[in-house]
Amino acid sequence: MDVKLYVGNLSYDTSEDDLRTLFSEAGTVSSVTMIKDRITGQSKGFAFVEMGSQSEAEQAIKLFDGFNLSDRKLKVDKARPREERPFNRYDNDKGQGQGRGRDRNRRGGGKTRRY
Repeated sequence: MDVKLYVGNLSYDTSEDDLRTLFSEAGTVSSVTMIKDRITGQSKGFAFVEMGSQSEAEQAIKLFDGFNLSDRKLKVDKARPREERPFNRYDNDKGQGQGRGRDRNRRGGGKTRRY
């Protein structure tokens, strides 16, 4: 069973191959996924590494949490499940969203014109 690990505080120059090579010292690496900005394609400074077993994942955490890679101390931990997020800021439980407190299509303020 594969175990997914979060790897944070990465240099923007770190590649998936660099992580695969490093983590293979702890065991079998099933996959490496660098998280990148959708628009620029630049790394966001974190990745997910899937290890082949629970014991290999624990070994990787022990070896590489605090490990110095490209003058940066890595943060390695078990990945948490992805949280459900609203599609946009207006789709949350509060109805109005966190933006304005009024309907966007309605004009507000000002004096009423009387003819």
